[in-house]
Amino acid sequence: MTIAKTAASGGPGLHPEVLAFTSSLALDKALLTEDLVGSIAHLTMLSRTRLIPSEDARAIREQLVAIWKGAQAGTLVLADEEDVHMAVEAEITRVLGERAGLLHTARSRNDQVALDLRLHVREKVAEVLGVLAKLLEGLAARAEAERETLLPSYTHRQRAQPISLAYLLCGYGAMFTRDVDALGFVLEQVSALPLGVGAIGGTSLPIDREVTRELLRFPRLTMNGLDTVGDRDFAMDFAYAAMRSLLHASRVATDFYDFASPEFGFVKLDGEIACGSSMMPQKRNPDVFELIRGKSGRAVGNLNTLAVLVKGLPGGYSRDLQEDRQVLLETGPLLTSVLSMLHLALGKVHFDKERCFAAVESDYMQATDVAEALAMKGIPFRTAYKATGALVRACQERGLPLAKVTLELAQSVDPRFDAEVLKSADPRRAVERKANAGGTGPASVEKQIAELKSHAARARAMADAVPRLAALFDSLQEAAL
Repeated sequence: MTIAKTAASGGPGLHPEVLAFTSSLALDKALLTEDLVGSIAHLTMLSRTRLIPSEDARAIREQLVAIWKGAQAGTLVLADEEDVHMAVEAEITRVLGERAGLLHTARSRNDQVALDLRLHVREKVAEVLGVLAKLLEGLAARAEAERETLLPSYTHRQRAQPISLAYLLCGYGAMFTRDVDALGFVLEQVSALPLGVGAIGGTSLPIDREVTRELLRFPRLTMNGLDTVGDRDFAMDFAYAAMRSLLHASRVATDFYDFASPEFGFVKLDGEIACGSSMMPQKRNPDVFELIRGKSGRAVGNLNTLAVLVKGLPGGYSRDLQEDRQVLLETGPLLTSVLSMLHLALGKVHFDKERCFAAVESDYMQATDVAEALAMKGIPFRTAYKATGALVRACQERGLPLAKVTLELAQSVDPRFDAEVLKSADPRRAVERKANAGGTGPASVEKQIAELKSHAARARAMADAVPRLAALFDSLQEAAL
């Protein structure tokens, strides 16, 4: 006879097919660590409030620790219950008999799973922050090494203005700094302890939620039990943050997918990340970047699944919420693996500096800088814009890059062009001239690199501040009962 069945109210056990249909055990075995940590904290609170005898609490804790160790050793076999919560209780019951039932005093699976999911999200956010810190550090270090490498920037996927590779890398990093902020918001959303609200309306037993909160190191308690057991906002916040970060990774991957093509030819992929073709021996395919881009779609689907799941549910808990498990459990590992692979792959791409510079020098991307140099002489920008446009057309007719324009040709278009203005047609000068904050100038790029390093350090500090499950378990198994 399994535990969580209608037998509790005198009815028969569940039909085997109903049990198979309703069970979440196959998925939420992944929450075993979270469940054991939460259970030991709850048990400690029950003992300290004298709701259960300390001797019984000690015996139950020993079994919870034994389950943990069995899981670590790979020897644990859980009973075929509806979920991991009841499977753990069944295992303790197998050893301790009726005394095992003391563990569920003043607790419902509703607030139990709410705790497990919050502990899971908190743990995974800490892991992701560590990976983001590495990615930001890698981008900053590569930017420092690529200050002098010039290449085109793009709007509408057409060459726009010359930039340094350092500036491009800082642009990527800026996206990921926002992901650090988004994950910080997720941590705030999971910082309220749900355990203690019971099934929906609390308990008449004299528990002390503050004891549990302190043991599990949550900053605050949830406000209302009815809301708590039905709340999956924190899950959607995590799924959204993950989706957004993976969309950022996808955009970076698409750039390198293009850059590695013969049409661009800006980068060569290291043999460690370039994949071949089963039929065409000459191929060096950017599969890693394609898969980074492809996997981002799963994150979009995960967020959509959670949103549709919650839409239309009444207040309180409904069993529909069990369907959050698959997408939520996938989110952390998906995000961590993609960001880790992006970090690895970016370290294995080699830019062809000469080809990149040739793409800049042979085109007309400095036109804006020439127009602005004219504007600096007091000419209205729109007038300068038109004059420079005419100069570009004259160069195009002659097959002459803007960087190679002569003073004679320029003055034949408009006599207000002079040698000083034409210096801005030099690609390196064009990059250096944009000294404003956020621009391509050297001082601005140095500041951007420093900001990436700062955000990386902040991500590490945020990750280090998260109470980790293994450390919580170590402290709880020695806590006074």
